[in-house]
Amino acid sequence: MIASSLYAYLLREQEVVLMAKNNENRQNRNVNIIKDLNGDKIVVINDIIFKGRRKICWNDVEAYLQQYVGEFYSIADTKEIVYIGTDLPDEYANSNYTHRLKGTSAKAKANAAQAIPEMIEIAVGKYYEENRKEKHAKDAKYGWYKYESKFALPVYGREGNIERYNIFNALMVMRCSKEHKMYLYDIIEIKKK
Repeated sequence: MIASSLYAYLLREQEVVLMAKNNENRQNRNVNIIKDLNGDKIVVINDIIFKGRRKICWNDVEAYLQQYVGEFYSIADTKEIVYIGTDLPDEYANSNYTHRLKGTSAKAKANAAQAIPEMIEIAVGKYYEENRKEKHAKDAKYGWYKYESKFALPVYGREGNIERYNIFNALMVMRCSKEHKMYLYDIIEIKKK
């Protein structure tokens, strides 16, 4: 009984620290969480930091993602903790999925990197897939979890003013390690609504 009370107390303390850290980081990145008319949460990214008419510099995105390595965030719906491992920056910027992206979808994925903590926070719709690849036998020993998340990016007019926001749905892929910890692995299936 004492052990379970202590565990519950430690979880609450961890949540308070996470909330304070996330609010501080959110202020340093121009990112907000809002609700749409259906009550679904959307992460609004107010700055486009990865620009390019033809091609995204994925090396810059990979370098940007390094700031998250070693951090952890909580999914509001399930209270689960998601860790950011050293494999995220490389996978996010160099996966087969990323290399197939073009145009708006590539720009969306690149700029979604700014909102990783908030996208984890609002993630919903958890579902499980078994690991099918031998190369992930160690790092995803207990399979994969996928969550849905939404984000919005500004669309600028000719004068440089924001005309509207494009909303995107995405799947966040988490690997479940041999220690039963979830690590963000990639964000895929980015689709404009």
